[in-house]
Amino acid sequence: MTQPAGKRKEGALVVEGVSKDFVGVRALDDVSLKLEKGEILGLIGPNGSGKTTLINVVTGFLKPTAGRIMIDGVDISGLSPHRIARLGVARTFQTIRLFLGLTVLENVEVAAVSAGLPRHKARQRAFEVLDRLGAAHQADLLAGTLPYGQERRVEIARVVALNPTFLLLDEPAAGLNEAESEYLLQILVTFPEELRCGMLIVDHDMRLIMRLCNRLHVLNYGRTICEGVSEEVRKNPAVMQAYLGSFTQESSRA
Repeated sequence: MTQPAGKRKEGALVVEGVSKDFVGVRALDDVSLKLEKGEILGLIGPNGSGKTTLINVVTGFLKPTAGRIMIDGVDISGLSPHRIARLGVARTFQTIRLFLGLTVLENVEVAAVSAGLPRHKARQRAFEVLDRLGAAHQADLLAGTLPYGQERRVEIARVVALNPTFLLLDEPAAGLNEAESEYLLQILVTFPEELRCGMLIVDHDMRLIMRLCNRLHVLNYGRTICEGVSEEVRKNPAVMQAYLGSFTQESSRA
């Protein structure tokens, strides 16, 4: 099933009728979505609605109870996280997982090596990615000495170094101040075209989500309650009741 990086499947990432149970609790209930290359899809919903669980299922950290995950029609359900990553699906985590005793450059280089690049090319790839994200000047700093917002940037640099076809970001703006969130927006909006990838982003920063995403998919209690373009979703009564009411009211006053 694992393919060389240059021969990855190029079609859509499809989640088809996925459910996930935990000891009698249904965390996901018949969820289906499609992520195309070149688009940014926002996955939103209240805390506990199943967003991170869905990312964990897609990336192989959890096995689905029902349904399947496909890339270009090839079923990848149940594969290990490593094999799914080699097929071009990369993700970040809510909790930053840097190697604090390594330099910034070494952290990104490790990711590039894991993608199959030889050491000398991995180092070059790592520096190019850091430069693209505006962090090349921090390459020789220990990751453990960075402020929180810059740690987030290195975390994103590591998944970019994997050269993903599909990039799944789990709350990349969590803990960032307004200026850091704005800088993140300016970086992320370029990814689909520059990296030629599809991007799914989970976040509670609704201003970032609304400005960044082509489409939104909304979960509540593990079920899809709405999907569509941002303006359609923000006006949907079920979404307003479940999640976006305060944001919509604030935007209307503005």
